[in-house]
Amino acid sequence: MKKNIIAGLDLGTTKVCAVIAEKSDESGKINILGFGVAPSEGLHKGLVANIGKTAEAIKDAVSIASNRAGIQVNLVNVGVAGEHITSIRHRNYVTISSEEGEITKADLERLEADVRTIRIPSDRQILHIIPEEFSVDHQGGIENPIGMSGSRLEASNHIVLASIPAIQNIKKSVERAGLQVQDYILQPIASSSSVLEESEKDLGVALIDIGGGTTDIAIFHKKAIKHTRVIGVAGNQVTNDIRESLGVVSEEAENLKKEYGYASENAIIKDEDILIRGVGARGNAKIPISLLTQIISLRMRELFTLIDNEIRSAGFKNKIKAGIVLTGGGSLLKGCTELAEEVFGLPTRIGVPQELGAGLSNEIESPEFATVAGLIRGIPGGKSSEYQILIKPKKAHGKNKISVLVKRVQQFFDEL
Repeated sequence: MKKNIIAGLDLGTTKVCAVIAEKSDESGKINILGFGVAPSEGLHKGLVANIGKTAEAIKDAVSIASNRAGIQVNLVNVGVAGEHITSIRHRNYVTISSEEGEITKADLERLEADVRTIRIPSDRQILHIIPEEFSVDHQGGIENPIGMSGSRLEASNHIVLASIPAIQNIKKSVERAGLQVQDYILQPIASSSSVLEESEKDLGVALIDIGGGTTDIAIFHKKAIKHTRVIGVAGNQVTNDIRESLGVVSEEAENLKKEYGYASENAIIKDEDILIRGVGARGNAKIPISLLTQIISLRMRELFTLIDNEIRSAGFKNKIKAGIVLTGGGSLLKGCTELAEEVFGLPTRIGVPQELGAGLSNEIESPEFATVAGLIRGIPGGKSSEYQILIKPKKAHGKNKISVLVKRVQQFFDEL
């Protein structure tokens, strides 16, 4: 039985993840052979900020995965995110010239080649060409035209554009680590392919992937991705709020968030005091978990409110019948689903990678590995016509409320 080796690389703000998998041509089953994680210090909000540090993190993560798999890889699928991603819509057509008038794969390739000739900004490159629907002789609503007969094949496309410098910096980092990029895949597409069920995509679902530097949103309806947005509010900003409010170092703030933090006060099981280690002349202090939760909840509520407003303005609030799926490392915060259900008014679940085979698959069955699990799948089922991308980065608001809370907490410490 023929099998293929696939490798995925998720370049995150807090960590770099590498996975090596084996995919059976017959069953399509994916078995995880090797998996590695390394701390990331060279990226900021999805963008490479230091090529050397990024390359070292890639090398470390891939080395761990390769040693465990017993396989050396040189080609990787790399996830792309960040506020540099934009999209345009474009409609084009080709004439079917074969004697039988039957549409073949070659005709779809001609359609794509024609799209690649359009004029785009000089600092952008095409990341994905994603057909929304096809028309044959002006008959629309066709998902797959191959095998149909006609004289004119038309497609409505969403073209995802990425910043050339951003992609070049990723490419340089990967190559400096001794690897080559096989394909760049938009991270919301990768995450959705690993955690969403087909029935959810059909009914209508919003995927919210909360990373360290950015939060990705993908809305599906009738099995098609209809809307995507990247927001520059994520887990690191929550950690920074704790650091600024409590006057602790970043590592301590991250530990407090993970060990004692809640996204919602309603989720607190027992409101007990926790120790805050002093820095410099300031001694140790104790604060209630509810105070830590207030700091976290304010930022998480801001994030979910931004997303809810985006879903409403895009016109999909009433079409999300299957509810919300939270994934990414930020979704591991206790009380996240409770807060999401309160803000969105919709049922919410945590999304973990699905339909993984044997091997080390259990090691990546966690929300924080949703993207890298999707990268080894590529575009789900090769059905690129199901994906429509619309990314409109905006800056987050609501800092005034957080500033007020920071001042209140600082006053609390001054009175100790």
